[in-house]
Amino acid sequence: MMADLSAVTSRRVTVLGSTGSIGVSTLDVIAHARETYGADAFPIEVLTAQSNVELLAEQARRFRPRMAVIGDAARGGALKQMLAGTGIESAAGREAVIEAAARPSDVVMVAIVGAASLAPALAAVRRGATIALANKECIVAAGDLFRRAVAESGATLIPVDSEHNAAFQLLNFDEAHAIERVTLTASGGPFRDWPSERMAVATPEQAVAHPNWSMGAKISVDSATLMNKGLELIEAHFLFSLEPDRLAVLVHPQSIVHCLVSYADGSTLAHLSAPDMRTPIAHALAWPRRMSSPSRRLDLAMLNKLTFEVPDPERFPCLNLAQTCLRQGGLAPTILNAANEVAVQAFLGRRIGFLDIARVVEDTLSARTANSTAIPRDVDGILDADRQARDLADTICRRMAA
Repeated sequence: MMADLSAVTSRRVTVLGSTGSIGVSTLDVIAHARETYGADAFPIEVLTAQSNVELLAEQARRFRPRMAVIGDAARGGALKQMLAGTGIESAAGREAVIEAAARPSDVVMVAIVGAASLAPALAAVRRGATIALANKECIVAAGDLFRRAVAESGATLIPVDSEHNAAFQLLNFDEAHAIERVTLTASGGPFRDWPSERMAVATPEQAVAHPNWSMGAKISVDSATLMNKGLELIEAHFLFSLEPDRLAVLVHPQSIVHCLVSYADGSTLAHLSAPDMRTPIAHALAWPRRMSSPSRRLDLAMLNKLTFEVPDPERFPCLNLAQTCLRQGGLAPTILNAANEVAVQAFLGRRIGFLDIARVVEDTLSARTANSTAIPRDVDGILDADRQARDLADTICRRMAA
């Protein structure tokens, strides 16, 4: 007998960043729900994308949102033309994306990559929506501000990152005093066994070839440097109010165990699933219920082994940089995130080498030390620190490339 999930499937959804890997997976989950529970499951309010106007228009024609928004204002005319006769509204530009997040919907999937997600995510938070957060950078850059906005608005925040979603399912907040450690796992990325000499000449194509997950280029590079895991530690600190000494990382190449939560009585709980982002996406859309998803199923009998190892701080310095910023607090995570975004783009553009990413971030942090302990009080202060860090990181990249 199929459970009555009408209260879940009637939720209206906005997808910010629908053409990226998380956005595409979200729509795949919704398509499965419509096949399983009825064609009207999860009506869509808005779909947004930054520049991929062709895919956005295709998604809009298939999923019939009330509105489609393209962040690149220059492509607004093309979107309008592609949707002519469909009855679907269209808009373009950064402000239109923010306004789209503020439109009435029950669940907002925040799948925009990078700090660009901050303003639209906050717009959705301030109206008290349920936020399915697949972006870690806006929490890293503005953790205190974001957490305060959630508390003031009564919004519900559900993490979609596989590790944080796993922690969300495992943590017993009624026994918060008994939580000894939350351990996030990392695959180790494509360079887990590479010596530093080989990583020094790694290409962007090699860095984005993640062994287990299908992700966008920026997140894939972050996984290769282990910066992704450092950002996730900072995110976990803000999401779950956990002190830095209660957060840890283990390299787990199989990407089957996503999080381990250790309690004071000696128990350690583990969350296991196949490496498929549609699993946490379905959990976030249906929470606190559970619904069918098209995710790959886990077959433990087919697995030869599950292994764990401590990350190597010498070969992966980005993790240490992030842990230092987590302990330092203030604007340090904002600066870390901004410098990393610039450095990753420079690497993908072949302007700097793979190992230079950590050097750019470290040099930017060193130069901004005097300002990094300040407590960000508003969005403008965070965006100003973000801009200054980006400008400095870009200067450092240009100097390296010269």
